[in-house]
Amino acid sequence: MSNTDPNSQGNDPVNKDKNIPPWKRVRTFKSEAPGLAAVVAVLGLFIFLLADDPFGVNMLAVALLFAGLAVSWNIVGGLGGQFSMAHSVFFAVGAYTAANLFLHFQISPWIALLPAAVLSAAIACLISWPVFRLKGPFFAIATMAFTEVALALAMHFTSITGGARGLSVPFKAGLENMIFRQRWSYAVLMLGYCAFSLIVMAVITRSRLGYYLQAVRDNESAALASGISVIRTKLAGMAISAALTGMGGVIFVMYVRVVDPASLLSLFDIGVKIALIALIGGIGTIYGPLLGALLIVPLDLWLRAFIGGKLPGGNLLVLGIILILFSLFLKQGIHGAIKSTWTFLMRRKL
Repeated sequence: MSNTDPNSQGNDPVNKDKNIPPWKRVRTFKSEAPGLAAVVAVLGLFIFLLADDPFGVNMLAVALLFAGLAVSWNIVGGLGGQFSMAHSVFFAVGAYTAANLFLHFQISPWIALLPAAVLSAAIACLISWPVFRLKGPFFAIATMAFTEVALALAMHFTSITGGARGLSVPFKAGLENMIFRQRWSYAVLMLGYCAFSLIVMAVITRSRLGYYLQAVRDNESAALASGISVIRTKLAGMAISAALTGMGGVIFVMYVRVVDPASLLSLFDIGVKIALIALIGGIGTIYGPLLGALLIVPLDLWLRAFIGGKLPGGNLLVLGIILILFSLFLKQGIHGAIKSTWTFLMRRKL
């Protein structure tokens, strides 16, 4: 008598995708389309309302950029359970690729998006392959070490990074240069980047790769026994995540136009912050990182402006307390809290 229950495969995330016909898989993703469209429309309305407020539109633009970065991290960190702290490396690779192509070869940043994504993905696979055999905090520590190595290399190769002085992109306003005079134009650009990241996340979540990543996250040994190539799955998730992060770096360098290794490869301001946003918003969810960014980024900018000057490091202290509170009382993040509240209210109505 076989020990395998044929009816149990429907609950198995590995076999779940096999039981869904291709046309139903497409329809499953299409079910996310109205929600995505509504989110983009609401954010676009906020940009329109804040168009005449430089501080407000700048805050929203940065929040949308970090939302896209957090969504990108969530592919490997949330779905795959790999807590990478090295995403600042891929962010810097994208920024330096675009800056050098623009400065030395007059190549448009729009074209630079592709080589930045490819190069970021290649470097991600190169540095991740040897450390994917590590688990839990050891993997996170190893990726943090790669960030410090990348910082030292960026300081050394001045011909590429400009060293400690950094690189300065001249102001040549124009759509082809991804440089605009109006702040709201950057907000629209970053909204597009955030929307693209959300679409990729939604597609992967509903795909076989998404199920494989979740299976590896939940039980790596069981996933391996089910025939999943664990290393290949992790590398695929990391490559896609790094490619999207590199594209975010391209947009960032054309927005600030002055970058240096200390700012691009900052462990807290980039690497840890991206993961923190995803954790607070709701790890492994589609919209959680967006919710986290809309809370954390404005709060961080406000704390820097009104507390950082009076109490050095005060903004980090407050953010640390917020993370502790979320870890204790909202373990599923903002997205999980909203979902639980909605479910509770619906049950009360019934």
